Amino acid sequence: MIREKFEATQTSVPAPQPAAPSSPAPTAAPEPVPVPSPEPSPVAESSLPAFEHEAAPAVVANDVGSLTTLEDYLSFARRQGASDLHINAGSPPLMRKDGKLTALEREPFTAQETESLLFSALDGDQTSLLHEQLALDTCCEFPGLGRYRSCFAKQSRGWDGAFRIVDLAIPTFEQLQLPIHLKQLTEYHQGLVLVAGPAGSGKTTTLAAMIQLINQHREDHIITMEDPIEYVHTAEMSHISQRQVGDHTMSFSAALRAALREDQDVIMIGELRDRETATLAISAAETGHLVFASLHTTGAAQTISRILDFFPADQQGQVRSMISESIRGIVCQRLIPRKDGAGRALALEIMYNNTAIGNLIREDRMFQLPTMMQINRDKGMCQLEDSLQQLVQDGVIEGTEAWFAAANKSPFKQYQPEQVAGE
Repeated sequence: MIREKFEATQTSVPAPQPAAPSSPAPTAAPEPVPVPSPEPSPVAESSLPAFEHEAAPAVVANDVGSLTTLEDYLSFARRQGASDLHINAGSPPLMRKDGKLTALEREPFTAQETESLLFSALDGDQTSLLHEQLALDTCCEFPGLGRYRSCFAKQSRGWDGAFRIVDLAIPTFEQLQLPIHLKQLTEYHQGLVLVAGPAGSGKTTTLAAMIQLINQHREDHIITMEDPIEYVHTAEMSHISQRQVGDHTMSFSAALRAALREDQDVIMIGELRDRETATLAISAAETGHLVFASLHTTGAAQTISRILDFFPADQQGQVRSMISESIRGIVCQRLIPRKDGAGRALALEIMYNNTAIGNLIREDRMFQLPTMMQINRDKGMCQLEDSLQQLVQDGVIEGTEAWFAAANKSPFKQYQPEQVAGE
């Protein structure tokens, strides 16, 4: 039973716990500081990774005949401002830029060429593991070229490799153009902070920026659990340990269980994937730790519901009560192609916890969260649709892109594509 794993919870939402006066961190207010409603600004392509967006492959006109090694292709993709590079048997090299997939102008790779290129990035142990499991997720680093989140897999024509380009340095809040009031989420000493969004929406980068901010301003012990490690943190004011699933720990839950015995202050979990990890994360947040984690969800209410779905129905009431007290904020993000073609713009949904929000969560009235977020716009809360509407009004994105990105498409009905409307 979930009650055996957690201490009894209170019936009211406690005020957020800001940094103590002796801490180097800025002092947080009991409730999120009132600020104007966020107006998301465009984010440079290099700031956040790409998300999947349908687009017909095009051909890059650049001369790529001089590219021979994997390092050559990765360097070329980084210089072009791409977010991803694909090396696949039976296909020319593909780059994803501004969310669109394009093909480099060369003949398709043979199976032998692909294997030679991809396996040059792996050591002996990784090669053996790939042959054994036929798939491998890792992060490859090349001197002078930086780090690349890498996925290798077997397919009918040979091997596939997908490389996500990681920024050379951890971007700051300012570089990511995140609302300044989001920094308050790094000032707590206890609670749960969730960053959500679809694959490639920049969750890892946002989490890295939050951890780096703590590293620069607080004398804390930070432990991260990642699969794989993308951004490498260098200790500044804090002590940081980074663990990669498969290399340094068997699973997120195993790493989290061990971390709870290591006198840590801050925990970052790459992804909440299962009940055990969610249980341990909520427990850690309730027992005096600041926990950051990500989920593949698109809205604040859906994020909470996804966590509840990990648990049997007879335990969900208790879990809702714990989440209502431990949650500090949920940030959901999407990257939308800009109208001018210069990268993509960041659209956000932001929810901070307060007494009213906590009551809705505890009483299983998640459907009322959007209304409560609207009421609290002056405190920095924002629905995704509001953020998208602002981007359309400012001429940053096309209305059609907003329609595709919105969960609630009613505000963008006039932008619905004709081919979709006719179906």
